[in-house]
Amino acid sequence: DLEGFFAEYCEVSSARVITDKFTGKSRGFGFVEMPNDEAARKAITELDGGRVECREIKVAEARPRARPSRAHAAEG
Repeated sequence: DLEGFFAEYCEVSSARVITDKFTGKSRGFGFVEMPNDEAARKAITELDGGRVECREIKVAEARPRARPSRAHAAEG
């Protein structure tokens, strides 16, 4: 289903829903890759805030995951 929402805008290279590794249930988000950046931006703009199966969806460009800080507590 995820691929179908984006396929209206452009060819979809890949689409996957992220699942919990223990239960196998959806974690409520996924990733879609599209080879055409302009079409991908249009899809993001038009689909963000839309409704899918009675649920509002948020669509945004994926960003690299922030690495946890390895800061140490200062002694004083």
